[in-house]
Amino acid sequence: MRLIVADDDAVVVSSLAIVLGAQPDMEVVGTGTDGEQAVRLWQELSPDIALLDIQMKGMDGLAAAERILERDPGARIVFLTTFSDDEYVVRALRMGACGYLIKQDVAAIAPALRSVMRGHSVLEGQVLERAVALGANDGTQKAAEPDMEALFPQLTEREREVVRLVAEGLDNREIAARACMGEGTVRNHISDILAKLGLRNRTQIAVAWWRALR
Repeated sequence: MRLIVADDDAVVVSSLAIVLGAQPDMEVVGTGTDGEQAVRLWQELSPDIALLDIQMKGMDGLAAAERILERDPGARIVFLTTFSDDEYVVRALRMGACGYLIKQDVAAIAPALRSVMRGHSVLEGQVLERAVALGANDGTQKAAEPDMEALFPQLTEREREVVRLVAEGLDNREIAARACMGEGTVRNHISDILAKLGLRNRTQIAVAWWRALR
């Protein structure tokens, strides 16, 4: 597979190029340090996968992915992230990205990219079927909504509603507007959901929802 890699840390870019380029089935055909370079590399090189950092100076990875996907809806975008990027990652997956990987877990990147080439989404090293995980393929079909009460019996009805909205990629302000509640209430609900489900962050809430769709 042919890859482009973009990260605002030149050392990270160089390291990833070496590690991935050493794989017998991978070739890093281009590297960049910002989103604009990533978009240009995609247009010029037509790689199989773009591996993008989310937080970059200038045009960040999310904006670059939007530009790429506007021109090429079938583009395979995989994000590199840290644990603090969770809310952005949910939006990235909703946008149509194939998944995200934790920067610190370098050994997991090559296997994850192979999974993406097989049509899966990869979330923190966990592989989900792409069509199921994203809930729709072309934006016109919706995945069947699970029985939330049966799947999350420990949550209240309001908390289950928040789970669904988090999985849609909405931030706290958007959830508050959609569900007619205050942002402070949303934050409290999310804290309670994490505690009751034994999860770390809102991305894991979204993953729990996507798994329920199976």
